[in-house]
Amino acid sequence: MIVKTDAVIIGAGPVGLFSVFELGILGLNVQVIDNLDKIGGQCIELYPDKPIYDIPGIPDCTGEILIKNLIKQIKPFKAGFHLNQRVNALKKNNKLWHVITSENKIFETPNIIIAGGVGSFEPRKVEAKNVEKFHENGFYYFVRDKSKFKDQVVAIFGSGDSALDWTLELSNIAKKVYLIHRRDDFKGAAYTLSKIKEISKLGRIEIKTFYQLKGINGDKKLENIEIQKEGQPVEILKIDSALAFFGLKMELGPIANWGLNLEDKCILVNTKNFQTNEEGIFAIGDICTYPGKLKLILSGFHEGALAARECFARARPNEKFIFQYTTSSTQIHKRLGIK
Repeated sequence: MIVKTDAVIIGAGPVGLFSVFELGILGLNVQVIDNLDKIGGQCIELYPDKPIYDIPGIPDCTGEILIKNLIKQIKPFKAGFHLNQRVNALKKNNKLWHVITSENKIFETPNIIIAGGVGSFEPRKVEAKNVEKFHENGFYYFVRDKSKFKDQVVAIFGSGDSALDWTLELSNIAKKVYLIHRRDDFKGAAYTLSKIKEISKLGRIEIKTFYQLKGINGDKKLENIEIQKEGQPVEILKIDSALAFFGLKMELGPIANWGLNLEDKCILVNTKNFQTNEEGIFAIGDICTYPGKLKLILSGFHEGALAARECFARARPNEKFIFQYTTSSTQIHKRLGIK
């Protein structure tokens, strides 16, 4: 099934979210695609608790608070979000584009806004025996459907918030969860770790430190994993599933093959409307470049606002664009649900 929409935004970080607002007040409908399993981009993955001081009108806020406020701001526009998938291909169809994702979803649109920060986030891969064999078949880098781990014995590798959060979450439905880390210090929230240690006393969680994954075994499905302490014999754990959260790295990914003009792994755009060398494809935020470019969130907001105007012209070629202020436009107030 092809989903038809006025615009597709690639990237659900702050710049992509504000673009939903700018498109929404113009009356355009939007679909957003992101490779991560949650909305927020770098703000959520890299600095959710870190203060940000250069958002106009907000003396300071954390990355998490900024994202929450942006989500609240765009709520009236009912944008569609498609997470845990990336855009693998773009195909031109006359004046429209077909956007094809890794989940084989197809979107038809006159406008594509690439707001992917410095590219897509990819999980840091594990190097161990048979990892590729069991990838997405017992061994995972993301949780797409937590219900599949119900009543299973699960091993989780990592030390950050993702590893700790999922250890705590899955302990509610799994038979048992092993939390495994190569050191005894964890980088995730201290509160979450304290809850995990509390639950471990009940036997539903077992923390194993100074261990590393050495291999995965099984025939058609995962049966056990090999873990090892330095200088110690290999230990075999009988489990049903394993999850690895070793952080994320940023890659340009399939964008590099879309025929866009690139400069130092960034997409060249014009400053009139932030369109690329391909009509109907725009790039905003850290992923775009032009003379005088500043890699700031507020710069991305400005870029998204100008790109939205051109998107309106392409999506509504028979309608005249009339600039209106949000303070006085009854039409905008209606779209925002303001009486």
